[in-house]
Amino acid sequence: MIVLKGAEVSARIKAEVQQMLEGLGGRIPRLAIVRVGERPDDLSYERGAMKKMEAFGLEAKSYGFPETISDARFKEEFRKINEDPEVTGILLLKPLPKHICEKDIENMIDPKKDLDGISPANIAKVFAGDPSGFAPCTAEAVVEVLKANEIPIAGKRAVIVGRSMVVGKPLAMLLIKENATVTICHTKTVDLPGTCRNGEILVAAAGRAKMLNEEYVSPGAVVIDVGINVDNDGKLCGDVDFGSIETQAAMATPVPGGVGTVTTAVLARHLVQAAG
Repeated sequence: MIVLKGAEVSARIKAEVQQMLEGLGGRIPRLAIVRVGERPDDLSYERGAMKKMEAFGLEAKSYGFPETISDARFKEEFRKINEDPEVTGILLLKPLPKHICEKDIENMIDPKKDLDGISPANIAKVFAGDPSGFAPCTAEAVVEVLKANEIPIAGKRAVIVGRSMVVGKPLAMLLIKENATVTICHTKTVDLPGTCRNGEILVAAAGRAKMLNEEYVSPGAVVIDVGINVDNDGKLCGDVDFGSIETQAAMATPVPGGVGTVTTAVLARHLVQAAG
């Protein structure tokens, strides 16, 4: 099995970002990372994003708020960030605590600063196939990994496990745009392993540690793992039981070191695009 590491894909995007930066006349875009609480996966992603922005020659600032912050207070603070002219783009780490209305924040965010495609305006553009809107970074990163490794998408059967607006649904639209035939699975799917085995490209976005094993993978399939979980030992792992699929899959992305690396590179590209 070929391991599809994200570093090479990220490096290609970095070169693209450097070219884009040259057209900004010395302006350095600034990213605002907005986080409520201290979930381990949020903190891990934040650290990775901060490191990537620095490596790409961009600025990033973390805005962390306690999990107990009220809905009204958080909206007040978010509005300040949203309207700050020094902030080029915003990354909101989700999910938010249940007492904060996520939909209200999604409606508040400036679509031009919405780097992760959570605003209704950007979501509509993704579903309409309009490239002028920002797609969710993780969904776009999956397509980047496939293209960078010259994995054919057109005409292929792609199966996505997960139907969230963060990955599953927007990724389905991006893959359909590339002429794949897409099936979206979820916990109510009858014979989930069998449906997954139909996929020539299998994307794991279930949000459950090591949920997918060899029973879900057809021989020769390409497996893309977008899961970020923390196992019982406190280590990062994906939604795929990586060791168990080695004799089945032709190619697969690891966790960490796979799609996550590309996701933060896509975020950097979106940031520079927002500044243009």
